[in-house]
Amino acid sequence: MVTIITATLALLLAGSLVYCVLVIVATRRYLRVVPPSSTGTPGVSVLKPLCGHDEGLEENVASFFAQEYPNYEIIFGVHRSDDAAVAVVQKIVQQYSGGRVQTRLIVTGESPLPNAKAFSLNRLVREAKHELLVMCDSDVRVEPDLLSRLTREFQDSRVGLITCPYRAVAGRSVWSRMEAIGMNTELLGGVMVARMVEGMRFALGCTLAVRRNVLDAMGGFGYLQEFLAEDFVIGQRTAEMGHEVLLSSAIIQHRIGSQSMLHNLAHRLRWARSTRRSRPAGYWGQIFTYPLPLAILLCALWPATWALLPVTLLLRGWAAAATAMFVVRDPLFREQWWLLPVQDVLGFLVWFGGFVGDTIVWRDRKCTVLRDGRLQVGP
Repeated sequence: MVTIITATLALLLAGSLVYCVLVIVATRRYLRVVPPSSTGTPGVSVLKPLCGHDEGLEENVASFFAQEYPNYEIIFGVHRSDDAAVAVVQKIVQQYSGGRVQTRLIVTGESPLPNAKAFSLNRLVREAKHELLVMCDSDVRVEPDLLSRLTREFQDSRVGLITCPYRAVAGRSVWSRMEAIGMNTELLGGVMVARMVEGMRFALGCTLAVRRNVLDAMGGFGYLQEFLAEDFVIGQRTAEMGHEVLLSSAIIQHRIGSQSMLHNLAHRLRWARSTRRSRPAGYWGQIFTYPLPLAILLCALWPATWALLPVTLLLRGWAAAATAMFVVRDPLFREQWWLLPVQDVLGFLVWFGGFVGDTIVWRDRKCTVLRDGRLQVGP
């Protein structure tokens, strides 16, 4: 029995080391892509559902008013008029009172669905007046050239949806820092390899842009709001309909804030269970993204293989640096790279825990993630 387990671990580790090489190659290919030059300024509607006063919300919102683009509107959505985000929006709008950017604030009402973000977007899409829709979470901060980059990339009529890679920016807690390093290495590495191997067939929900006719053809957010991972589904459906899903050259910031240990682990486990339902085959394949835990387990069972550990550390570190330092230019990884092995072990345990149970708690609602990724309120 031990021999079978050892042989299985050896094969998985070999696959993981090959995967590290694929991350390095895939990252180089992504970095070689040159965005097209600008030929016009089509109208863009930026849709921002908000809920509460997140850490850094003022700076996040202000970054959308500082866009170097002449033709766009921003539509904010809150569930209630007394939401703490309302005062922030009003303050920022007053600061940019020159009128260059048209803004509206929509009170959507309380969401009857667990996916409150998708519920808000369903309303905001109806209010938008432009054909290009850019949807951004409240914890996103962007560079001034975001909209100009996205509209240039939409010049190819085959592109139906654009999804933006992001640099996770940690808060003060060590749990937040480890999660940010995981996002900027493990998660982003998986995105790069998927892009190279099969093309983009999913989207990252922090910031994505879609043509209105493509969104309407899949049923809009009236259909998407039933899913926990609506971002993955919108990318999947866009690809299934024959449109190209593009990984943008625009890097945005995902400000994940500070979290306690229990809150952070609950958040990770929720998304692990969501991914297992949305992409079951891909979730099993994530085993290859954890070379360090596999090497540690193999060395524990077969001490003669200890020489593989430094090789694994070298390749894993190289792959992590390729994404964290060269794609998203993460200063946290450069300063606290030593957190990477700890994060890899923690990420492996969360991945393993994602196989257990289908129940999550999201916005104080207990829900069950069904086999197709839809949400059902209650157990």
